[in-house]
Amino acid sequence: MSPRARSPRQAQVVEPPHDLDEMMRLANFLEQHSAPAALLGPDGEQVPLPLPVYEALKRIVDAMERGASVSLEPIDRQLTTQQAASLLGISRNTLVRLLDEHELPFERLGETRHRRLRLHDVLAYRDRKREERRSRLDEMTRQANDDGLYDADASDYAEALRRARRQ
Repeated sequence: MSPRARSPRQAQVVEPPHDLDEMMRLANFLEQHSAPAALLGPDGEQVPLPLPVYEALKRIVDAMERGASVSLEPIDRQLTTQQAASLLGISRNTLVRLLDEHELPFERLGETRHRRLRLHDVLAYRDRKREERRSRLDEMTRQANDDGLYDADASDYAEALRRARRQ
């Protein structure tokens, strides 16, 4: 299926093919080769794929093999506050609060109230928050393990939950 552009400034969305057989063959090929391949032109000319392009191709093929659409966009793209909030899965008001608290860098458009965020800053914030959550969860798991909570029987938890709900 051919890619469809939503607008010149927005992402290029590429839908997976209806018949995923070709995509599965390509995914298998990429899984069996760890070094970058070469691009073969219709005239037989070969150009080696740089490693970052090869890695991106592997990720795209993996997503499309699973039937997912893929969005391609430059990393320095600017987002509105609503676009950034949607990307982070939070409300626009929450995003504005984060901006006011200097959690994320932004730029103002001239003398207006409108703010723009760089996509790479939003993605870096998202990744940082994911890592913080993962770290906190690992610490909680370690503490629970140290306290012997994983040794307790599931029925003990169920009983404690029933007692807590009665209170």
